[in-house]
Amino acid sequence: MTTVDERLGADAAAMRRALELAELGPARGVNPRVGCVILSPAGDVLAEGWHRGAGTAHAEVDALSKLEPGAARGATAVVTLEPCNHTGRTGPCAVALVDAGVRRVVYAVADPGDHSSGGAARLRAAGVDVTAGVLAGEVEAMLDDWLFAARSRRPRVIVKWAATLDARTAATDGTSQWITGPAARADVHRRRAAADAIAVGTGTVFADDPSLTARDDGGHLLDEQPVPVVFGRRAVPADAAVHRHPHTPVLLTGEDLAADLEELQRRGIRSLFVEGGPTLATAFLATGLVDELLVYVAPALLGGPHLAVGDLGISTIADAHRFRFAAVERLGDDVLLVAHPTTHPGGN
Repeated sequence: MTTVDERLGADAAAMRRALELAELGPARGVNPRVGCVILSPAGDVLAEGWHRGAGTAHAEVDALSKLEPGAARGATAVVTLEPCNHTGRTGPCAVALVDAGVRRVVYAVADPGDHSSGGAARLRAAGVDVTAGVLAGEVEAMLDDWLFAARSRRPRVIVKWAATLDARTAATDGTSQWITGPAARADVHRRRAAADAIAVGTGTVFADDPSLTARDDGGHLLDEQPVPVVFGRRAVPADAAVHRHPHTPVLLTGEDLAADLEELQRRGIRSLFVEGGPTLATAFLATGLVDELLVYVAPALLGGPHLAVGDLGISTIADAHRFRFAAVERLGDDVLLVAHPTTHPGGN
C-alpha cells in the first residue's frame, strides 16, 4: 500500500516532469505554458502533453489524446495549472478529465482567470480527488509574467531610463547619445528582448525616431523582438523607423493608461518595457502603474533642464513615491539600479 510520503514524492516527481513539458510551449501570447502527466493507478506514466499555443489542445487534452478510450480510467492527472472550466476555442479541461474517468487530479497553481477558473470545484463536484499546491513556487516562477498579467489584468510595467549622476537624461541641446557605455546598452537590449512589448511616447518618436528593436553588439536584430507600442495623440509619421519593426506597432492614445494596459493584456502582452521619454515615464509613475524601475546611472554631470522624471504632483516629502532596491549591478563604468515600489500610489 502506498504511503502518504510516497504519494507526495510521486506527485512532486510527476509535477517536475509536467513543468519540463510546460516549458516546451510558447513563452509569449495570451495563453499560459502548461504541462500534464497522466499516471496509472500504479504510478506509471501513461501519457504526457503540453499546450502549444492559442487554439491548440490544452495540456490535459493533449495528454488524453494519446491514450486509447478508457485507458485513463482511475488514473491521476498531474497538471502545472488548475484545469480550466470554460469553453473558448477548446472545451473545459475539467470536463475532459471527468469524462475520461480520471480519479485524481494534482495541480500546482490555481487559474486566476475570471472565466477559466473553477476547474477544481467542478472536478470535486464530480467526485474527483483534487490536490492543489504541489511545487507551486516553481510553477509560479515559470509562469511569473503570465500570472501577473492574468491577476492584475494588465502587463507588468518596467520603466527604464539612463541618466547622469544629477539625473539628467540629455544635455541642454537635447543630445543624449551616449550617456552610458556599451555594457549598459547591451544590458538594455537584452532586457528589451525579454519583454513582450516596448513603449515610447510620440514625443520620443518625433525627437529620436527610435527603431524599438533589440539588437546585439553588431547591430543585428536578436531572435526575440518586443512589440513596439507608441503612446500619444499625434499621428506617427509614415516614414518613422518604428514602422520598419518586425512587428506591427500598437498605437494608443495614452489618455487612460489603465485602459490602455488592459488592452495590451488582451492582446497577450504580459510585460511592457517603457523606454521614453520623461513625459511617458512620469505619466506611468504618477498613476502608480510602475512595477519595476531600471535606472542606468553614468558617472557624469550635465546640469540643465532635461530631468529623467517630471512633476509627479508631490508637494511634501511625506508623499514621496517609495521604492526598495532589488539589485545594484556594475556595468562597465556605469551602475544599474533595479527598484520595486513599496506601494502603488495609484492604488493599482
